[in-house]
Amino acid sequence: MSSAHYQALEPQTSDEDNEDVERPQHQHSSHQNHPHPMVRKGGVARRRCILPLVGVALFFSALCYLTLSGDTRLALGLGGGAEDSEEGSHHGLDGINFRPLNESLHVCSESYEDRRQFMQDKPRSEYAQLPIIYFVTPTYPRREQIPELTRLAHTLLHVPRLHWLVADDQEKCNAFMGTLLNRFGMPYTHMVSPMPSKFRNEKPAPRGVANRRAALQWLKQHNFTNGILYFGDDDNTYDLRLFSEIRQTQRVSMFPVGLIADYGVSGPVVRKGKVVAFLDSWVAGRRWPVDMAGFAVNLEYMAQYPYVNMPYKPGYEEDLFLRSIGLQMSLIEPRGNNCTEILVWHTQTKSKKLGMVRLESKYLDDRSNLGALLLNLKLMGVASTTENEGRNALISKNGKEKPHSAILS
Repeated sequence: MSSAHYQALEPQTSDEDNEDVERPQHQHSSHQNHPHPMVRKGGVARRRCILPLVGVALFFSALCYLTLSGDTRLALGLGGGAEDSEEGSHHGLDGINFRPLNESLHVCSESYEDRRQFMQDKPRSEYAQLPIIYFVTPTYPRREQIPELTRLAHTLLHVPRLHWLVADDQEKCNAFMGTLLNRFGMPYTHMVSPMPSKFRNEKPAPRGVANRRAALQWLKQHNFTNGILYFGDDDNTYDLRLFSEIRQTQRVSMFPVGLIADYGVSGPVVRKGKVVAFLDSWVAGRRWPVDMAGFAVNLEYMAQYPYVNMPYKPGYEEDLFLRSIGLQMSLIEPRGNNCTEILVWHTQTKSKKLGMVRLESKYLDDRSNLGALLLNLKLMGVASTTENEGRNALISKNGKEKPHSAILS
């Protein structure tokens, strides 16, 4: 277990610290200053000197542009890929310039040790040659947080060669969560990377973006280029076959996600083994209308794009991330039996406000189990105690409710 603070990769000098997307600015001037007739002659001479230099500069600029690959031009926001020419003119999101990630993150605790002896009835040593899956889980404080992470962990415990990146949307480290993650015995990194305050009051807010950006920066800080990246929310349901499928990813693999919006599914349309389009009930001009859980990326492929990013643009996080790594339709690898099977479900737990138990503090000593139980629930963010709010805690015996004082006094 270790603790470290990773500084931003490249401090930005722009005043717009949290803006990750720049749109090309076109300036139009309706007024031009015409020189006096007496000075035009000298201006013509100066232009004759400058024009050859401008021509040389334009020639070399065009040469550099043409020598860049389509993928590289897309990653730099210059356009020019095959998909760009076919589809890019109608949705207004082309010409995007992606800036380098500049996310500060704090690592609360981590472990690279895998203490699991067996996974799926085989010893750990038999999986040594498999590429590592970096499973990124954004999470945030709420009543259901610890239960959902616990449920997810008991799926991941069956998956060999997996490093769990848990990024929490809060300022300070949650000691209870760190202890919980370490107890599972799988490699993990627990970090905090809160959403910038300027976005918290937006409707909708870009939830989970700061967490995923922090995980991307952690991967870049460590220069990991061997393995598979997957974004897995803590409230989804995962078929174990999914992990075998995404581990084969060469560039970018995709597969359907169940329980998405009106159609109940979101995923690629496949013809003759190739992805040709997408089925999703909310297109909104997105070139890649997929769910965050519906794709995986090979880190060696992603490392070719230094401007990999996930801007704070609600609803377009997946689309813009995939653009930042130069994705083209021909590169997509359909998984899940040619995208005919659902291997991940977008299940969602109904969130409720923090539970409150009205109970005098004098009864939270060691006279019963309630003191330790309610303390644990408070640490997990599930429930808290109060002495002056809500109804008094009731305890029942033989089917009859009794004031807690009658039992605990």
